[in-house]
Amino acid sequence: MTLKDILKERIAILDGAMGTMIQKHNLQEEDYRGERFKDFHTSLKGNNDLLVLTQPKIIKDIHREYLAAGADLIETNTFNANIISMQDYDMVDLVDELNREAVRLAKEACTEYSTPNKPRFVLGSLGPTNKTASISPQVNDPSYRDIDFDTLANVYYRQAKTMIEAGVDALLVETIFDTLNAKAAFYGIQDAIESTGINIPLMASGTITDKSGRTLSGQTTEAFLISLEHIDLLSVGLNCALGATDLIPYLEVLADKAPFYVSAYPNAGLPNAFGGYDETAEMMREHIRPFLEKKLVNIIGGCCGTTPEHIQMMAEIAKDYEPRKIAEQCQA
Repeated sequence: MTLKDILKERIAILDGAMGTMIQKHNLQEEDYRGERFKDFHTSLKGNNDLLVLTQPKIIKDIHREYLAAGADLIETNTFNANIISMQDYDMVDLVDELNREAVRLAKEACTEYSTPNKPRFVLGSLGPTNKTASISPQVNDPSYRDIDFDTLANVYYRQAKTMIEAGVDALLVETIFDTLNAKAAFYGIQDAIESTGINIPLMASGTITDKSGRTLSGQTTEAFLISLEHIDLLSVGLNCALGATDLIPYLEVLADKAPFYVSAYPNAGLPNAFGGYDETAEMMREHIRPFLEKKLVNIIGGCCGTTPEHIQMMAEIAKDYEPRKIAEQCQA
């Protein structure tokens, strides 16, 4: 049974926030360093992607918790495992190893929980980096860019190629705030697919940065969709920045216009004054119910602040609802 087969039949459940679960372990500098990097020359605390090397049991156990909660889809711990993000820690040379190990841990966890009736799938997570190809980082020089399309494409090519070779089931370009970045990502991913000869499903998820309903680079949800429609995507969706209630009008746009399956993994509400998230699984249940009643989604999960309890709640109530339907030619 393939992922596409599942999406035709029911709503698939995506896992919740990796960062939220890591925070619960209250890891210190020495935990991030481990034995291998105990004498490394820069601070490593906060480099969550590095934990696949220094604390692999923690990462694998987090995957297991989400799988036990009912997740069909597990994201690799690779949101920042790219050349640009790893420059902050002077660890660019580890990018390939980080992605390989992250895929291995996720695949092993999925194998433990997969059954013939409920196979589990590994999604290779590719974050947006901290660069933007559309906006100048210098307020006095609007034309300035500190990254270009080809550089971004190469960054994503390297990350995608490693994950494809390591055996991911699909690639998810997520938290897209600049669609030009995303175009570069999928350009690099397509090169990686051609290089490896392995064709896998591709997924995209954008982020609406505030209640203006636009991405950081200024696009509406419909414009975001149109910008990516030329790509052969399995799904398109929204994640992060907003809680479930605030996402509804933008999901309605995707559900009405997208020729792909639609995903949604919102935050557990909006952050509080301390940057935390207060929305419990019980509270979130009522906020995501309209997603299901209106048949807006095919994939549902959680972003910042969500835990296995949130995912278990989603898995339980999603059983009672049918997924959004798309044209048969899009399902072939």
